[in-house]
Amino acid sequence: MGKSSNRKKTIIVAVSGGFDPVHVGHVRMFQEAKKLGGKLVVILNNDNWLRKKKGYVFMPQNERKELLEAIQCVDKVILTRHKADPDDMSVCAELAYLKPDIFANGGDRKLDNIPEVAVCNKISCKMIFSIGKGGKVQSSSLLLANFLKESLCPCGAKKEDGTSVKYKHCHGK
Repeated sequence: MGKSSNRKKTIIVAVSGGFDPVHVGHVRMFQEAKKLGGKLVVILNNDNWLRKKKGYVFMPQNERKELLEAIQCVDKVILTRHKADPDDMSVCAELAYLKPDIFANGGDRKLDNIPEVAVCNKISCKMIFSIGKGGKVQSSSLLLANFLKESLCPCGAKKEDGTSVKYKHCHGK
């Protein structure tokens, strides 16, 4: 007799982002997303995507991938295949390939501001929003901007007494 067909299908949940750097809001989103299904797949936007979106990469994609893989609730991490200066900034290709049961979105994502709606409808993938405890609790860009303001200026500027100048007093706002 063949294998039982009474086995329950593992529900695959996908989330996506740049995660540059990873912060507590991301971890909370991963934890909540994992509760929606049996397997959590993180679609990690590659360095080309980050350069186009933010103009810089803080942590290289392989380091971000390794960090995400070390988070207990994350089962798999896949990198996007965005080429340099991509026109398409979506993760539609990755969703079409993975065919997850659920595409979970945290932070400020809504049905009317993400391009993945059509592909999710096509592959019968349920979209869930506001995943994570407490809504958007942190921002990678803001985290880095605030750090820079309190850091010593990379230009090497010095005060009259020879001590280094903080970025916020040299170039910051």
